[in-house]
Amino acid sequence: MKALILDGYVDEPAVLGIPPYVSHYVRYAAGILAMKNYDVTYRTIDQIRSNKSWDDLPFFDLVLIIGGVAVPGKYVGGEPMSHSELEKVLQACKKSIRLVAGPFSSFQARKGGTKAVKSELDVDYLLGPDIAVDLYNYFFESQKNSNDWEIVRNASLFGASIIRQHPRYPNVMCEIELSRGCERRTHCSFCVEPVFYPRFTSRPVRDVIDEVSELYSHGCRAFRFGRSANVLAYYSDINGKPCPEVFKDLYETIWQRCPQIDVLHHDNANPAFIANYERECSQILETIVKWDTPGDVLSFGVESFDLRVIKMNNIMNFPDQVLKAIEIVNHVGLVRIDGVPKLLPGINLLYGLIGETKQTYEENFRWLKSILDRDLLLRRINVRQVIIEPDTPLYRFSQMKKLKLNKEIFNSYKQKIREQIDLPMIQKVFPVGCILRKVYPEYKEGKITFARQLGSYPVLVGVVGEMLSTSDVVVADHGPRSITALRYPLNVNTASFDELVHIPTIGQKRARKILLARPFKSLEEVIETLENDQECSRVLRQIGAVVS
Repeated sequence: MKALILDGYVDEPAVLGIPPYVSHYVRYAAGILAMKNYDVTYRTIDQIRSNKSWDDLPFFDLVLIIGGVAVPGKYVGGEPMSHSELEKVLQACKKSIRLVAGPFSSFQARKGGTKAVKSELDVDYLLGPDIAVDLYNYFFESQKNSNDWEIVRNASLFGASIIRQHPRYPNVMCEIELSRGCERRTHCSFCVEPVFYPRFTSRPVRDVIDEVSELYSHGCRAFRFGRSANVLAYYSDINGKPCPEVFKDLYETIWQRCPQIDVLHHDNANPAFIANYERECSQILETIVKWDTPGDVLSFGVESFDLRVIKMNNIMNFPDQVLKAIEIVNHVGLVRIDGVPKLLPGINLLYGLIGETKQTYEENFRWLKSILDRDLLLRRINVRQVIIEPDTPLYRFSQMKKLKLNKEIFNSYKQKIREQIDLPMIQKVFPVGCILRKVYPEYKEGKITFARQLGSYPVLVGVVGEMLSTSDVVVADHGPRSITALRYPLNVNTASFDELVHIPTIGQKRARKILLARPFKSLEEVIETLENDQECSRVLRQIGAVVS
């Protein structure tokens, strides 16, 4: 029997499956299908689009579509499957067993600032969020309960090899599930995490280690501990408080078994949890910073700094707690490797919530400006509009009272944040001369190749010139949400005119001088050609320019 897993990509509060990420849904489903003796083929929606291979779909006995977006964003690695494309797939494979998983199985969300609608799909089965157990019950006529970690364990191990079929393999990143649900007793008005997973529960450490090891054996070298509302709360449901010893065991064992990991990053963390358990969380953060790789991010679901909005939406991350958590992560995580910080917080701001006014925008900007002025670093600021999703308190509120978002004010303040906060912040996080290792190309526009690292919220890098394969680059300039970089090390004798021009302080006139005077025998000769300009000398050394 032949089965197709069609990856339409997912983006949820605690799951990312946009390339180069391979979501846990995909891997778990592949494992259960393998246990049922299916011959499993994996394809992404982008492969179907580019090859126009819709007609191939009917040749599979079973088609499992995984997709849906709960927290939409702008994507570089791939474009999530639309609802019209989902319908097209379902129409093309009418004779197959048709299963749907991910947010698609619950609702259809168009974009931020809109209301999602419940899914009504003509399929054989809509799988729930616990895809491993639900698929196991479907195939083996069982009635196992959700969060059966033994089934999840087997699915994760049997399904690990599916990553070899990903079109970007081996440049893939696997998000590893640590826990389900949120450790809080009450939840934010807009969040679907408690809708999908009503109870907070942690996955056994042994299972996490074994899955990472299995994925590593199949060539994966990049991992993110995500699939968790709060990574620092891992095992707190078992011991009643944060568990530093669990994290030490987790990381030490993983690195013993997988010594050549390239990327080990994280996702969500609750700032109030860090502030309330400062001692234990600081110990966990110290362990993370010892074992993670540079450029790591802890995403803080701040959502708003407006006290009225915080209370009316039950967010319960108050500004003083957020500031305290930012200070703690900066204190522990601001260790630079090649100029890049090991671990920094990121902030999510959400608009369109209950109680929002123009003052909300002013308060958010004021607090961001305060963070910048205190010389605290944020890895990124995510500004988005809420999707009102079924079965959330926000959805029920919207049934009684219409929620309005002032698009003009939203766009105005978003631009203000980009210009006055993001730009100076990224200049501090990635100063000129810092080195980004193993950057891979995504696409080319004009004379710039846009590239990224494997990682958690990797910064978009505009590399001057054509870049055909993975390489190291050095930061030369900044935009609000991206950086301009040069090949590293940059050989002055072989660098193109465009590369020379993009070296800070050089410009076109000096670039021409360098071209006419080449080849050089030493960097000192280059500096002499530039009339011993001390600023040029400093910058050339700062970016690691060489002569050979």
